Amino acid sequence: SPFWNWTVLRAILILRQIAIRSWFAPDIGRLRKRGNQEDLSAAMAFTMAQTAVATCFANGYRVSVTIVGRNAETILQVRGDGTGPHTMENSQRKAYTSRTFRIPSGEMVKRYKENPQNGAVFLSGVVAAQGALPIQVGDDVIGAIGVSGAPGGEKDEVCAKAAIDKVAADLK
Repeated sequence: SPFWNWTVLRAILILRQIAIRSWFAPDIGRLRKRGNQEDLSAAMAFTMAQTAVATCFANGYRVSVTIVGRNAETILQVRGDGTGPHTMENSQRKAYTSRTFRIPSGEMVKRYKENPQNGAVFLSGVVAAQGALPIQVGDDVIGAIGVSGAPGGEKDEVCAKAAIDKVAADLK
């Protein structure tokens, strides 16, 4: 019966959420320590990605999100429902640009406009597009979040900022 199917489906979804939360529970709200360095945990990246996708969705935009770590390695990448395939690569390149140059990716747009011969924009993986922000603990850049899919990089950046704000207390 339809009621039985709905009840089973709901139970499966609840169990799935419990499993996900318990898998991430040890790290929620924490940075991962490596020697004297602090790095993004998978749980923090998960929270940030969820927040960015939800913020953009609430504003009517479907986006993909990439979070990279201290060495610009991809920690987490999420393709939002109904997004174009290019948004995955674009969010990754924005995050990579933001992390490696330690600036909002939109700053690269300004630098390129000031100097079209700026060799940095021709490097592999770098993009002059707004939508990514560095993730910092004090002055130490420990990663970046890139968002792509909203109609304009400034809208992507708002979602990235919301994600960083969500975990700001844990980045101190």
